[in-house]
Amino acid sequence: MRHYEVIFMIHPDYSEKVLLIIETCKKIIHENAGIIHRLEDWGRRQLSYSIKKLQKAHYVLMNIEVVPQTIDLLETEFRFNAFILRNMIICMKKAIIIPSPIMKLKDEKKDKK
Repeated sequence: MRHYEVIFMIHPDYSEKVLLIIETCKKIIHENAGIIHRLEDWGRRQLSYSIKKLQKAHYVLMNIEVVPQTIDLLETEFRFNAFILRNMIICMKKAIIIPSPIMKLKDEKKDKK
């Protein structure tokens, strides 16, 4: 099995469907004997440039360990899901389980409040 980092952006008007989309991805991964090492919901964030006339999107990051056929299934899910604006799947050398810098910043902001 290989390690992958998956990031996808969801249309901001459908932020309530984020949990449903995440559950669908989890189901695909677990049905194909995959492992989720890290799952982070970054929330709604400003885009660097507009996509389909949108200025914000809801971001989700996953680090997974799956066989390449599972990646094909995830890509198909992303392609045919109208709520997902963009996605990126990167092959990694090892599993990453530590929080991302974005989550560390969110945690620091919560601690200050």
